[in-house]
Amino acid sequence: MNNSKEKVKPAKKILIIEDENELCDLIGLRLERSGFEVITANDGVEGLNKARFEKPDLIILDLILPKMPGEEVCKQVRKDALLSEIPIIMLTAKCSDTDKVIGGVIGANVYIAKPFEGAKLIQAINKLLG
Repeated sequence: MNNSKEKVKPAKKILIIEDENELCDLIGLRLERSGFEVITANDGVEGLNKARFEKPDLIILDLILPKMPGEEVCKQVRKDALLSEIPIIMLTAKCSDTDKVIGGVIGANVYIAKPFEGAKLIQAINKLLG
């Protein structure tokens, strides 16, 4: 019998910044079932504050948010030395080619248009978190 204690990796922490409560809950449940720790915020200001306080491993960010748009949240995260390396998945109904280009320019790692497949989101998260 092996008495050595195995180190358990802490769950990766994901911040969801989404103002649609039902969607936020559904994404959160899916992520928790996949073994992630979930933090949520319902507007851009709260999301940026939680990012600074919680230091998540990844951020899922809607673009259309109250108080501060997702584009500005993304720019602020990228400007912050303590947060700038956090991968960002933009998950949004804004899905024109122009929106996708803008998302990449301001610092999104992945751009997923709503409606989306949950498996595609989990796949993108796993790829970014390696």
